Amino acid sequence: MACFMAASSGSSLSHGWSNHVFLSFRGKDTREGFTGNLYNALNQRGIKTFMDDEELIVGEEITQRLLKEIEESRISIIIFSKNYASSTWCLDELVKILECKRKRGQLVSSVFYNVSPGDVRHQNGSYREALAKHEERFKDSLDKVQKWRKALSEEANLSGWHFKN
Repeated sequence: MACFMAASSGSSLSHGWSNHVFLSFRGKDTREGFTGNLYNALNQRGIKTFMDDEELIVGEEITQRLLKEIEESRISIIIFSKNYASSTWCLDELVKILECKRKRGQLVSSVFYNVSPGDVRHQNGSYREALAKHEERFKDSLDKVQKWRKALSEEANLSGWHFKN
């Protein structure tokens, strides 16, 4: 929570950040519960938080606007849930977030919501099923799926918050 408090000062937004926090999540898993509550709690404390809305999601491809929102956020919080890996949208966000972490010094925190960090790290359970489907769908460009696998493993190897129910 200390990093959120530091980010809530006006100075962090004056250094090229338009948001304090970007939330990456699978809408059908957590939008109406955990993520919605987190978004409201952060905003009530004056922490400018970006959370996409359903109107933003027009197609399968991640939009330029969303990529810009990720780039211009000081902190990203990735909420891994059961169906996170089934969304190519979420996986593309994850890759972009980790790129911003390396290139822009973005702070990244993970929440494992009703999913084991080990399942994310090793792509077991629903993550294995989702990535197998992606491999079939993207069989002509498996490098894309490999980027997703690497990003999942990389982020799940770091510490994060683990929530059950």
